Amino acid sequence: MAKKQVKEKSIEETLWESANKLRGSVEPAEYKHVVLGLIFLKFASDKFEERRNSLIAEGKEKYIEMPDFYNMSNVFFLDEVSRWSYIIKNSKQNDIALKIDTALHNIEKNNKALKGALPDNYFSRLGLDITKLSSLLDTINEIDTLKDKAQDIVGRVYEYFLSKFALAEGKGKGEFYTPKTIVNLIAEMIEPYKGIIYDPACGSGGMFVQSIKFIENHHGNKKEVSIYGQEYTNTTYKLAKMNLAIRGISANLGEKAADTFGDDQHKDLKADYIMANPPFNQKDWRGENELTDDPRWRGYDVPPKSNANYGWILNMVSKLSDNGVAGFILANGALSGGGEEYKIRKTLIENKLVEAILVLPQDMFYTTNISVTIWILNKNKKAHIRNIGDETRKYRNRENEILFMDLRQIGEPFEKKFIQFNEQHIKDIATTYHTWQQTPSPSERAGERYKDIPEYCYSALLDEVAKKDFSLVPSKYIEFVNRDENIDFDEKMQSLQNEFADLLKAETASKADLLTVFKELGYEIKL
Repeated sequence: MAKKQVKEKSIEETLWESANKLRGSVEPAEYKHVVLGLIFLKFASDKFEERRNSLIAEGKEKYIEMPDFYNMSNVFFLDEVSRWSYIIKNSKQNDIALKIDTALHNIEKNNKALKGALPDNYFSRLGLDITKLSSLLDTINEIDTLKDKAQDIVGRVYEYFLSKFALAEGKGKGEFYTPKTIVNLIAEMIEPYKGIIYDPACGSGGMFVQSIKFIENHHGNKKEVSIYGQEYTNTTYKLAKMNLAIRGISANLGEKAADTFGDDQHKDLKADYIMANPPFNQKDWRGENELTDDPRWRGYDVPPKSNANYGWILNMVSKLSDNGVAGFILANGALSGGGEEYKIRKTLIENKLVEAILVLPQDMFYTTNISVTIWILNKNKKAHIRNIGDETRKYRNRENEILFMDLRQIGEPFEKKFIQFNEQHIKDIATTYHTWQQTPSPSERAGERYKDIPEYCYSALLDEVAKKDFSLVPSKYIEFVNRDENIDFDEKMQSLQNEFADLLKAETASKADLLTVFKELGYEIKL
């Protein structure tokens, strides 16, 4: 009888199991900094030892304790008590947590690029179980972080852990992480190949990582891009710095963690590419100073204090260069609605900045089950030529059009209850967008040119958008072949929302009533 093949666990899975042993009294929001800090320490040490051995082999032993001879090779200098070998040697000691804290503190102190990046006093403060911590150190010790540079083992582990921590923290948590497939899609659409890249709510830096991967995949030069970002939460700011440092990505994330609206760290920045996943429907975001005269709103109405969505949009618009492109994610509520948001949206459309709107499937995010939207804003929708690597592209004038795409029927299951795009999905969606943008060459077959596809995409003239009162809801434009023409779906949705509001007010509302309305609104809710 043939033996059943047992699937070998990946490094990521083995590490995750070991890290999970730390759980108990320590919340995921805390212990992610423990685990990721240790992975960083192991990687930094391996790079240090590699460079140290290289200097010895070159007959430069007298330089092996000089930081400059490491920094010139983009390697962090580690003093003796900060090296992984020292940590492992003392891993069974009762004061190992203090030794790890000391190692991380010294590394940050000796390397200016890591200022404000590493966990500060986490290990001692959390009172971790020494046996479990020692076991985790032994598991991490087995990783040869330099074994296969092409596979980016450490980057892979880091990315895996960030996604798993976001899953573990669940609803209302994990804002530091945007699902990789969404980030990949934005990168493939706006193609951040050369110039300045900016993220005003950068979380753990995932947008930057995928931007660099896009450049590498298209044989570009990483030195031809500059990265700027800002993050409000101090612990997440540290995650971003570590995430980028571990991959050798240089970035300016500002002098400190700070609120993008109240303390803009890049006031005069003009970016060629903006990628962002700002907090959805942020309330009371303008603070005490109101920001009513902020230069970022110039030419537009002041965004409402009750919701920051249009504050984020105008922040990004103000940062775009003359040919800049922005790809970002917002809750669907920003696509329609009245008041100041309506006025701003109308002006954005009339200023010919809105290029594409893509509604995503539900359950793509680990923190919310709502369907959200990717917006593409483009300061140059006129006819022009652009080079991506060896490819020269001719873009047609799309100033008076907006591309709408409905992606709600696209995707595959992930972790049982989530949806993600695979590589082919991303390629197909990006191809539709780029085909729409470009002028067809005479040699192209008709089938290769852009065309509207029912239930998928539609190119709307600005006159059409104006007639629909400047709504950016894709379903108002895309043809639905199976739609019952006797039903006004927008009116039906509004009716259901009103019914739900009434049920919430009614003391007699049953769970069954609430579930029925939620289901008709498109949400599967368990009470």
